[in-house]
Amino acid sequence: MGATYFDKCWDEHVVTDFGDGTCLLQVDRLLLHDVTGSVVMREMSAAGHAPECPAQVFGVIDHLLVTKPQPEPRKGWTPAAVQMIDEARWRARELGIQLVDVDDPRQGITHVIAPELGIALPGLTVACGDSHTCTLGGIGAIGWGIGTSEGAHVLATQTIVEAKPKRMRVRFEGELPAGVSAKDMILHLIGRIGAGGGAGYAIEFAGSAVRALDVEARLTLCNMAVECQAKYGFIAPDDKVFDYLRGRAYAPQGEAWDRAVAHWRSLATDDDAVFDTEIEIDVAQLEPQVTWGTSPQHVAPVSSKIPAPEDAFAERALAYQQLQPGAELAQVRIDVAYIGTCTNARLSDLRLAASYLRGRKVAPHVTAICVPGSAAVKRDAEAEGLHEVFLAAGFEWHEPGCGMCGSGRGRLEDVRCISTSNRNFENRQGKRTRTHLASPLTVAASAVAGHIADPRTA
Repeated sequence: MGATYFDKCWDEHVVTDFGDGTCLLQVDRLLLHDVTGSVVMREMSAAGHAPECPAQVFGVIDHLLVTKPQPEPRKGWTPAAVQMIDEARWRARELGIQLVDVDDPRQGITHVIAPELGIALPGLTVACGDSHTCTLGGIGAIGWGIGTSEGAHVLATQTIVEAKPKRMRVRFEGELPAGVSAKDMILHLIGRIGAGGGAGYAIEFAGSAVRALDVEARLTLCNMAVECQAKYGFIAPDDKVFDYLRGRAYAPQGEAWDRAVAHWRSLATDDDAVFDTEIEIDVAQLEPQVTWGTSPQHVAPVSSKIPAPEDAFAERALAYQQLQPGAELAQVRIDVAYIGTCTNARLSDLRLAASYLRGRKVAPHVTAICVPGSAAVKRDAEAEGLHEVFLAAGFEWHEPGCGMCGSGRGRLEDVRCISTSNRNFENRQGKRTRTHLASPLTVAASAVAGHIADPRTA
């Protein structure tokens, strides 16, 4: 019987099989961001250990930053943010860990810059104290989120104990209709299988519609695998990925590159491999998706009506969102439109939103914000003049960072926001803030309309 992509990657990293379903795995890369990273370094130092492989550890400042342009450094930072960032800096220096700091030209959201720099590569295991590390599966890395104690263990030993999950394959087949994107694909899947439908699984995304996606769209697809409780989500790499990674700062070079690509190709799932669960979705009739409740599973086509609650959770969600069953989803008034986060803040996302915004204006009552995912994305977008499109339309143009999805200032209060982020939990973007998840195109159309809008007809 053949092996899946995940099986092959897993087997290459097993240090010890304990025989009880768990293994000690080699971790190729450890990512430390400013919120959990300083705690990880503190715990390891307190235990009297030193990093096993400091060259394979990368610190990033992203969560605590104020993304709205400030007149001077640190302006607007909370005292807690200043303390945590300063601690991350001096601990990284002390331990010999490279840190992508605020003024670094490589700076950005962890899950944006890891592929951008070639830190994450196909077949590598990448751990980080952030649940959306599964994003890196978009280029074929096996990435997952870990706790701070686990992070300290990885930092000290470059290994971790993990239980091997079951394998699920989700095939998206067909051609995506105009106005529909990877964000709509993953929201539809979560709505179909539920917020717990991926629990205990590693999900391989496959099919003709996935192969048609560019690399940045694949990163979006994998980013939200964790929202159905899958620890891992990934796509076997192909020539699109290899072309994307070629020449990146931390990617192999010369003959080492050729050997790496040959190896990455060999990891592809065998034709006779067996999955524990298989799902197939025809995307030909897929519409833009928008969430209506307080879980990514509370999602519906933008053209539909808000559904009647089927359980107490949905009933509470509607009450929190202040929505009534039967109302048109595409007529729900918004206060804020937000484009950013590790889900949808890459150059292709900004291009897509700008293509709609060109020549249009944001509704007068809407605050619209765009936060590029990295300094490189911001530079490239500005070189193309995209920032001028956003500004002319009435958007704020921010510095890179996690923004309203992270822990920095600038969070909302008691408003309704349509957002390209990945979580619409109660109070996620601020106290009493009601969040609707959608694609960059849908967010742009909604910003102009002043209410949730169908980008195909607005």
